[in-house]
Amino acid sequence: MPLKNSSSKIPVFLLIISFCLLLFNSVFLHEKINLVVSLVFTLANISIFIYFLKLSSRKSALIKSEIEHSSEQINIINVDIQKSRQLAKALKLKITRYDNLKKIIEKLNVSLKTDTVIRELTAAVYSLISDNRGIALFYLVDNQYQRLNLVYSLKDDSDLVILSKEGDIFDQWVLRHSNQLIVEDLKNDFRFDPEKTLLQDRRQIFSLISSPLVSHDSLLGLLRLESKKAGFFTQDDLRFLALVADLGSAALENSLLFHKKEELAIHDDLTGLFTKHHFVSRLKDEVKRCQRLDQYLSLMMIDIDFFKQYNDKFGHTAGDIVLKKVGLLLKSSLREVNPLLCRFGGEEFLVMLSGLNKQKALVLAEDLRGRIEKKTIILRRNETHITVSIGVASLPLDTKDDDELIQKADKAMYKAKEKGRNRVCSI
Repeated sequence: MPLKNSSSKIPVFLLIISFCLLLFNSVFLHEKINLVVSLVFTLANISIFIYFLKLSSRKSALIKSEIEHSSEQINIINVDIQKSRQLAKALKLKITRYDNLKKIIEKLNVSLKTDTVIRELTAAVYSLISDNRGIALFYLVDNQYQRLNLVYSLKDDSDLVILSKEGDIFDQWVLRHSNQLIVEDLKNDFRFDPEKTLLQDRRQIFSLISSPLVSHDSLLGLLRLESKKAGFFTQDDLRFLALVADLGSAALENSLLFHKKEELAIHDDLTGLFTKHHFVSRLKDEVKRCQRLDQYLSLMMIDIDFFKQYNDKFGHTAGDIVLKKVGLLLKSSLREVNPLLCRFGGEEFLVMLSGLNKQKALVLAEDLRGRIEKKTIILRRNETHITVSIGVASLPLDTKDDDELIQKADKAMYKAKEKGRNRVCSI
């Protein structure tokens, strides 16, 4: 600072000297301004000019530096404001998501239906994470064949068809690793080939998140969201999806166990056909429906001829084999008419045929009898054949009451027994 102050005084000092010389020359010597005085005066003015020019330049540089510094500070503040807004927005989104999570849990706790659980979980993540854009897929695991089955989907394009019903390379990755997956930009993800995914299912995928539903180390299903926009999903999205999947796993497992219990309760353990109790309940409802719509309904009562002889000759295990074979034949032979099949008791079976009149039911029964008669069954390495007696009764021709309809079909079956078995009869 002292050097700077002393250097800044030089032009002023020169100016004072030149002015004094001019004054002295003019007043005391009464002479005109000589060349030396003029030169000194000129140099002093030039020095003053240069000094003020440099001073102005320094001030401009200082002001410019201060402006740049202020701009940097403003930019930093703007960035901080932007980050704060983003954080506030993210926090608000998290609050919204977790508030809705409570509602999701409440809905899941009051439902034991698998379809309802699947729909609630899928709709929740599709709305809260994807904002109802892109595609949401829910797969269940077929433990018998260790493969995925697409059971539910939501999409913003109603015309879009999901071709990969058993999953694609992304789903297989999750199935193989039993871990969450995020693909922020498929083009930059070395784990997957974009062209291969496009060949598997003709829809464009740029970003996706997926989470398995696991309970007690058992993989139950898979919940997946995808988008046509790269970078659409974030790590926060994946964490929330994983949380929903974890909470949903317990609800899904409970619903699957409940469904399995229901299935066991209404199906015969040996043949897999409906039980008598369930069949009678369904028959009551179907009779009311057919009467309301003025439609036909027919019943077949089927009894295996000489069934006791198979048990006596080959043992009860052989009898079980015969019952299973008959059950399978009923399913395969009557598949086209969508029947309701029941093991009514012992070696008796009951078949409900909605929409079929008595004449058509008799034709169908005769065709079924012939198929069963021709079927070869191996019992203890012996080839054998079985026959059945079938009784047919129809609504409204024979009766308008469901209980009486069963009784008349049973009576017609005993009529076939009395006439020599291996035949079809009606009342």
